[in-house]
Amino acid sequence: MTQRLKFHLNRLIPLAIATVCVLYGFCGMFSRVAQIFSNEQEDMSFGWYVPLFSLYVLWTQRKELVQKASKPSWAGFLACIPFYALALLGTRGLQVRFEQLGFIGLCVTVPWAFYGRQFAKCFFFPAIYLLFTIPLSTFLDAVTIYLRLLASGTALALLRGFGIDAVQNGTAIISQGANPFSVDVAEPCSGLRSLFALMALTAAYSWYTLKSWPRRIALFACSVPLAVLGNVARIISICVIASSVNPKFALGFYHDYSGYIVFAIAISLMVAIGELMAKSERGKKKEAGEENGVEVKAEEGRGGFSGAAVFFAVVLSAVGIFQSFTPPSKIMSAPQVALPSVMEGAKVDDVKYCHDENCARMFYASMLEKGKEKCLVCGGKLFDLSLGEKTILPGDTVLLKKSYTDEATDFRYLVSAVVGSANKSSIHRPELCLPAQGFMMSSPVNFTAAGRPFRAIEVKRAGVPPTLLVYTFFNQRGYRTASHTSRIMADVWGRSVHNRIDRWVMLTMNVSSGYSEDGVSTKSESDMEKVKAFIDRFYSAGFTEGGAR
Repeated sequence: MTQRLKFHLNRLIPLAIATVCVLYGFCGMFSRVAQIFSNEQEDMSFGWYVPLFSLYVLWTQRKELVQKASKPSWAGFLACIPFYALALLGTRGLQVRFEQLGFIGLCVTVPWAFYGRQFAKCFFFPAIYLLFTIPLSTFLDAVTIYLRLLASGTALALLRGFGIDAVQNGTAIISQGANPFSVDVAEPCSGLRSLFALMALTAAYSWYTLKSWPRRIALFACSVPLAVLGNVARIISICVIASSVNPKFALGFYHDYSGYIVFAIAISLMVAIGELMAKSERGKKKEAGEENGVEVKAEEGRGGFSGAAVFFAVVLSAVGIFQSFTPPSKIMSAPQVALPSVMEGAKVDDVKYCHDENCARMFYASMLEKGKEKCLVCGGKLFDLSLGEKTILPGDTVLLKKSYTDEATDFRYLVSAVVGSANKSSIHRPELCLPAQGFMMSSPVNFTAAGRPFRAIEVKRAGVPPTLLVYTFFNQRGYRTASHTSRIMADVWGRSVHNRIDRWVMLTMNVSSGYSEDGVSTKSESDMEKVKAFIDRFYSAGFTEGGAR
């Protein structure tokens, strides 16, 4: 056996043992990621091909890997620590994104520890490419809103240029022409998800067709406008067909399959841009394929196994096994929540919703005939939740609603209490959904009422006096905040550090005025004082916000 072969075996055996244990520790993450790839809401079916491409890149660099193998690196081993810490926090709290980031970091630092920095460089691009497996569409929901507004606004401007009479209402494009239609640019149509798929494809294509990093980055950057333009083109085509052919066909069959056509056009443009860059590229070929590699001294392979490599293998294997036995997070009992049914000086009303998609109106119980709760417009059955809430919220979410009309000020307070489930999607910021419905939100104010923190935002819509949206959060432990960021950080801390899934409640109040044409404003001291006084009375009337049920 040659000294060179002994050298590689001395590193390979400990590395193989450590790798198996590390992969075993991440079995839970692999299962959760597979569920995400299969989830239609995430729309990440392309994620199955990402790790395959990373492995293919490594396979094409196998000769370079052999040449660059060197002695173990303590710096590489120390670099493993923060990534494994991040992975352990993610495993404890079922924070799959933390787990994925930790795993991606280990894909570079573990080879660095066993074979040196030059060896680890070959793993950098395949590891970074795995970032496309991280689900970001629901995480970047704030970006989704603006992409939806951008796509619908751009499409509307071009449609008017084509002579199609249409208006924009939030993210929806509405036309009352010969073939009336309404196209809502919903979250799956925002372009964010197709953007991730195109970015992954562009990154892979640029890696093999271009040799210089500046041109690779430039082509990769082109994927963003290409995806946005492709999405706008799709929306325009749907509206044109709906207006000139048949709205039902456009919003049905064509809507479902037009995405493939637009995506194919975006890919063709990406390839064309890549070919132009490849032709204009001037420079030397990548030196990595021409180097002879690092020469290994004979004495580095003597003496059996390397003590450093064995130590690295023992530590990483132990942590991987420990990770695999991490107990599941304990789901806490939800707080007991009840809205007061009687309040002095206020008229209390229940709220009902029609679930007919063409009607979807809201009614107060006092408007309905007792014992016959039917929609006053379409005659359909009424429910305690709106159609959107019933469709989107997880099944174990509890949502309570009541309306309170202050007899002294004539301010109406539509109060909702959302008791979140273990699923984090039960509660989200109103700032993410109201703009999509055509509302403008401005002038946020933080204040304290009834000894609790609240946040008020002025909400405006064309033709309607402004209203206020007031909200706060609390959980079963009595932690209160009006900051969505603080709530998320507290939730992550509870999940990752304490291995506990807290149950949160979001209390919201939509405040409107029954007599003022100017509506309600956060800039009015008088309006804010009235709101604070109502909140004090609301809690005094018996609002329950604590105690596990």
